[in-house]
Amino acid sequence: MKKLIVIFGIILTLTSFSCKKAEAENSQQTYKIVKKAPIRKAPKAVTYTLENTKEWLKINKNAADLEIVIAVNRTDKAFFTKMDSVIIPTDRSGDIAFYLPFPVEVPYLVDVDKILFFSYPTQTFAAYENGILIYTGPTNMGRKKDQTPTGLFFTNWKAEETISTFDDEWKLLWNFNIENKKGVGFHQYDLPGYPASHSCLRLLEKDAKYLYKWADQWVLVDDENVKFKGTPVIVFGSYPFGKPKPWLQLVENPKALTIAESEIEKVTEPYLETILKEQEKRKKS
Repeated sequence: MKKLIVIFGIILTLTSFSCKKAEAENSQQTYKIVKKAPIRKAPKAVTYTLENTKEWLKINKNAADLEIVIAVNRTDKAFFTKMDSVIIPTDRSGDIAFYLPFPVEVPYLVDVDKILFFSYPTQTFAAYENGILIYTGPTNMGRKKDQTPTGLFFTNWKAEETISTFDDEWKLLWNFNIENKKGVGFHQYDLPGYPASHSCLRLLEKDAKYLYKWADQWVLVDDENVKFKGTPVIVFGSYPFGKPKPWLQLVENPKALTIAESEIEKVTEPYLETILKEQEKRKKS
C-alpha cells in the first residue's frame, strides 16, 4: 500500500509539473505576441468624405490630422496641396493604423521575427514582428510600364544616400535594396499619390528612415556569396492601372480595401518555410 501511495504521489507530481510546463509554454507564446503590441487609440468610427483640398486646408491646420490625411491619400505634403480633391476621414482622432488596410495582428506570423509587406492594390506597407503590426504607411510603387516585381525578397544592402540606376540625377535617400540585380529597393522619394516609380517602392521620409533602421542587412561571405539574408519582404497584388484610385472607394465603403488576416496568410504560406530557414541561419550566426 505504501508503495502504491508513493507511486501515485510521483505520478501526481509529474503530471502537475507537465501541466505547469505546458501552461508556462502557452503563457510564453501568448506573451510573445502581446508584449510588442503598440498602444493604439481607436477612432469612434472610420468613415470618409471627398473634399476640395484647398478649402479643407483653409480650416484644418492640425499637424496630426494632416499626417493621417496625407497617408490616406497615398501622397506627401507637397503633392497633397496640388490635388483638386482628397478623401478625408471624418474622425481623425485614432492611430494611423486604423485608417490603413493592414490587420493589426496576424497570428499566422507568430514565429516570424520580422517581415515587411507591400500591397500593390492599396499602395501601403506594413512591418510585423511576431504577428504584431509595428509600423505602417503609404507607398507609391512601380508605374504601369515599370511595375514593381512581386513575390518574396530579402533586404540586402542599404545606404543613407545613393544614386538611381535609371537616372544619375535622381538622389535616393534612406535606400534599402531588396533586389540587387534589378536595382529595386524602398527609399524616400516623391509620392504623387499613385504608382509612379521605375519599379522601386517610394516612401515618405519618416517612413523610409524608420524602415532603414528597423530592417536587417544581409551578411556576405565574400563578394559573390551570401552568408545569410536580411529581413523578408513580400510584395503582393496588382494595381488597377487606368481606373480610379482604389482608395476613393472608401467614401462609399470604408472597408473596401481592408486586408484580412487570411489574405496575409495566403500570400505568406508559399514562402514561410524559406523565411523561417533564413531566420534560423541568422540566429545561429
